[in-house]
Amino acid sequence: MQRRTFIKGVAASSIGLLSATHLNAKSQKIENKKTIQGREIFLTIDYTKVNITGQEAIATTVNGQISGPTLIWQEGERITIHVTNNLKTSSSIHWHGIILPPDMDGVPGISFDGIPAGETFTYSFDVKQHGTYWYHSHSGFQEQSGVYGTIVIKPKEKEPFAYDKDYVVMLSDWSDERPESIYRKLKLSADYYNFSQRTVGDFFSEVKEKGFSNAFGARKMWNEMRMTDRDISDVTGYTYTFLMNGENPATTFQALFQKGEKVRLRFVNGAAMTFFDVRIPGLKMTVVAADGNHVQPVMIDEFRIGVAETYDVIVEPEDKEVYAIFAQSIDRSGYALGSLTSNPNLKAKAPQMDPKPLLTMVDMGMKMQMDKKGEKKGAMKCGASMDMKPKMAMKSMKFEKMKNAKYPQTPLAMKRGVGTTMMAMDPQYRLDDPGVGLRGNGRKVLTYADLKNRYSTANDATPVRELVLHLTGNMERYMWSINGIKYEDAKPLVFKYGERVRITYINDTMMNHPMHLHGVWSDLETGDDAHLVRKHTIISQPGSKISFRVTMDARGAWAYHCHLLYHMTDMFRKVVVV
Repeated sequence: MQRRTFIKGVAASSIGLLSATHLNAKSQKIENKKTIQGREIFLTIDYTKVNITGQEAIATTVNGQISGPTLIWQEGERITIHVTNNLKTSSSIHWHGIILPPDMDGVPGISFDGIPAGETFTYSFDVKQHGTYWYHSHSGFQEQSGVYGTIVIKPKEKEPFAYDKDYVVMLSDWSDERPESIYRKLKLSADYYNFSQRTVGDFFSEVKEKGFSNAFGARKMWNEMRMTDRDISDVTGYTYTFLMNGENPATTFQALFQKGEKVRLRFVNGAAMTFFDVRIPGLKMTVVAADGNHVQPVMIDEFRIGVAETYDVIVEPEDKEVYAIFAQSIDRSGYALGSLTSNPNLKAKAPQMDPKPLLTMVDMGMKMQMDKKGEKKGAMKCGASMDMKPKMAMKSMKFEKMKNAKYPQTPLAMKRGVGTTMMAMDPQYRLDDPGVGLRGNGRKVLTYADLKNRYSTANDATPVRELVLHLTGNMERYMWSINGIKYEDAKPLVFKYGERVRITYINDTMMNHPMHLHGVWSDLETGDDAHLVRKHTIISQPGSKISFRVTMDARGAWAYHCHLLYHMTDMFRKVVVV
């Protein structure tokens, strides 16, 4: 059997990993030993032998598991967590999306010194929220090799929706390669793991389709950006096995239901580098929470979940005994797979993956008229101006209002040079754009424009100033930065305690970036100021613009970074609230 066939899970396998985390919604009784609940919790980070791909490898794990145990907390209680580090190097755990004091946030070099080898660190804080979150190491590349898990926080008050079963669905990516080796290869050749690059044969096919001038002009533009239209993911299924609750696609975890039951699925993207497109063929999903916070219910067929995001959905299986929980990687190099079934003896079969996506001119940040698939309408001659006068992607007046919102802008240092070979010429708000590979696929795909806070934000304070952050990079040399300045050369971003700020991302790269600001909530602007969506991680699409508001209500030092692990080293800032 070819190795790549195996890791895609096409063939059957007898590898045993973790079973699904199942919570009984009515009694909140934990029915699986892979969960830990209570006010005092003990966790151990250690080296563990695993066999995920057919060969043994060494993982760094929490309590010997991939993924780590699901932690069950109660809103309003004080939690104490003792974390023992049995690794040979320093470690840490960051409680992603949890609002807590900075010295409990778990980021070495920012809020504490880390957990030295052989020592125990005790985290203790009050739980002030509810919902679906996760935890992971913030030390080196330990997150990639297994130090991550889910957090489920039970609410004080009854939630505004009903369900009978409750499952965690943790998505992640695994490689038998050491993370340091992956990063070294990316630095030597950024397309090392990309086997979908264009060939001379592809060019001749484009010439036949578009004519020589247009085909040559398009190729020339991508070359000038130091990218190709097939640079979707830095790390692919060539080395990655995509996991669902720690299980590869051949073993498949199971979520059991009885006909007529409503099932809550808590999706968490705990991957190091992979965006997933999630669907359950034959079932509609109703999104009820995003990043732990309730949203107005929206019924969909599919959603894209960026690294570090969480989505809660409710499904009502009726007609079949088994459904596939299908999460294909954004570059279509593989998938994670699970079974939603009323028969524990049945395993779902994966549907056919979608075609490999191609970046378009809209992903390049060009202003021109696009069709539903993001392709430019009509021919664009080589050398034609990028400042065309197309119809805007966002036609609604509410997005026009958002686009034209004016706040005093705080100037920030900006550097252009070898590290900023890409630049969006005319970035637009694209909140109703499902993204590359999902446009016009015939399914109802969730977009940020669909998300509305379940509760009113009409009385929230107005921002007093705005910061514009350019997400910058050189893909060819695998360099990433904010405003063209890497972390070690950047000054901290300083805010006054209590001030309300608007932050706008302009993504000058051709890649999605999941941006995470620690310690405070990010209120995403989707055009409805009365229902701003509260998130902890915001996806900035290639060549686009996106804005959010944040109240700096947490004094101290905080981390601020892209959550793609191999971008994080330099696409990072320290935030200080004084």
